[in-house]
Amino acid sequence: MAAEPALSALPPLRDDDLAAVERFLDALWSERGLSRQTLASYGSDLKLLARWLRARGSALEDARRDEVLGYLADRVQRGARPRSTARMLSSFRRFYRWLVREGRLREDPTARVEAPRLGRPLPHALSESEVEALLHAPDLAEPLGLRDRAMLELMYAAGLRVSELVELSLQTVGLRQGVVRTLGKGSKERLVPMGEEAQHWLERYLSEARPELDRSGRSETVFLTARGAGMTRQAFWYRVKAHARTAGIRQAISPHSLRHSFATHLLNHGADLRVVQLLLGHSDLSTTQIYTHVARQRLQTLHAAHHPRG
Repeated sequence: MAAEPALSALPPLRDDDLAAVERFLDALWSERGLSRQTLASYGSDLKLLARWLRARGSALEDARRDEVLGYLADRVQRGARPRSTARMLSSFRRFYRWLVREGRLREDPTARVEAPRLGRPLPHALSESEVEALLHAPDLAEPLGLRDRAMLELMYAAGLRVSELVELSLQTVGLRQGVVRTLGKGSKERLVPMGEEAQHWLERYLSEARPELDRSGRSETVFLTARGAGMTRQAFWYRVKAHARTAGIRQAISPHSLRHSFATHLLNHGADLRVVQLLLGHSDLSTTQIYTHVARQRLQTLHAAHHPRG
């Protein structure tokens, strides 16, 4: 039996396969408004499968269940991780279900293909004292320090994603109402209360620091860099790492750690899971339920430390 070709040596895409992928991505864009990064991921997965199938004389729309299984098995043998394989299978399922809905295919070849079992990683959350130290780390004598304090306070108080935080515009911040309006995944809009403390620091930043950063006076982005451009996820990640060092936090954290901490601390203090789901912008409650494990661990630790029978 001939040796399997390496993925890097696969033949180029067939024109009809490429056209099918492009039509599928266009449909996703118009129907669900997915991000370009997500669409690019779907496209990459499907193009790799199409090239693998072509090396075996098949085409994307003609794939059988055993061929999809063969491709996934080939990837596993080459060292692909279960999470990567599960994500790729999800791309295939979405594509073939779309073909069935469009009447281009009678049967979905992925219908009876099981995804690999994944152990869900628990989100990393800071303790309340660590959050407090991180919030106090920026130098408030500098405009950038005041900006960072406002960003950290708002992210922790509202549980925003990093992308949601850096994309906030002046029109989406309601200081009088004490809420921010943001677009989450799938372009779903939600209103999130920011709390008095975050509102205080945001007002200070907007009145004291932002005018110095907005050199043109025309920017609509809330959080600006020293050059007057909008903050990026990467720039904020760098700032969070620097402030974590100042705060004496030794464990590795990311901007997303504040979102995890927001959810965990709410649950620790008795918040309803469905309320946390709404605040986080999760479409499925099962996504939010992972935080209950973190909260439960924290409660068990407190019980063991303070209860006489712990």
